Amino acid sequence: MGFRIVMDSCGELTDEMKRDSRFVSVPLTLRVGDMEFVDDDSFNQQECLRRMDESEECPRSACPSPEKYMEIFLDGAERYYVVTLSGHLSGSYNSARLGMKMAVEQKPELQIHIFDSRSASIGETLTAAHLLECEERGMDFLETVKDTERYIRGRKTFFVLENLDVLRKNGRLGNLKALVASALKIRPILGATAEGEICQLSQARGIRKALERMVEFITEQVKDSEHRILAISHCNCLDRAQKVKEALLKKMKVRDVVLVNTGGVSTMYANDGGIIVAI
Repeated sequence: MGFRIVMDSCGELTDEMKRDSRFVSVPLTLRVGDMEFVDDDSFNQQECLRRMDESEECPRSACPSPEKYMEIFLDGAERYYVVTLSGHLSGSYNSARLGMKMAVEQKPELQIHIFDSRSASIGETLTAAHLLECEERGMDFLETVKDTERYIRGRKTFFVLENLDVLRKNGRLGNLKALVASALKIRPILGATAEGEICQLSQARGIRKALERMVEFITEQVKDSEHRILAISHCNCLDRAQKVKEALLKKMKVRDVVLVNTGGVSTMYANDGGIIVAI
């Protein structure tokens, strides 16, 4: 009985969340060349990065099926909160909604809400953590939904990528622009719009300066940081993530800090050396 917080695997589960049976991760699958990866505990990040580097094809992801979501919604809880990556980046949100419709046809009494995180990776994680806080404060289902939708609108996501290959291969960055950027070591500082689309905020020459500029953007745009959790996910670059955390904590006070390695889907998009910050 009780509740479940369901998150597609683009969201990173913290170690604490992994130990908490109220959190459920629904895996996407990744296709890199002729190799398929399931984005669950079996995911091998180093092997995935190696194959991405070797393959000329764009790696692709497939969202969970509606049937998979339906199975989770019928596992015995009373209410389900579902957090998916941005609907502008994946079909996971629509798949979850179809799964909800199928489940409610069998059990009309179920309470289910699907949240489009308008983000990805650690942005989803923060949304899931907020849902747990609402439940633990004793808020009812509708109050929790309303408060979390408000939270999503106020949360911000930023990221800097060391490697632009995936953006080039999937057409989000033209070949010429990607080649010029690589040759000049120009790195874009990226963010998420209010609708959950990727936007470029600025750019800098070199990863160090790009990260410094991202830190500036975060401190400029987040005025109530003392009430927020600072969350950072990194793709195979823990030292870099620690330096970003330290730089931010010198400039702002926060309620808590979360730092995790990327899972499969986030690894595919962030690529080796990528840093994602949500707050």
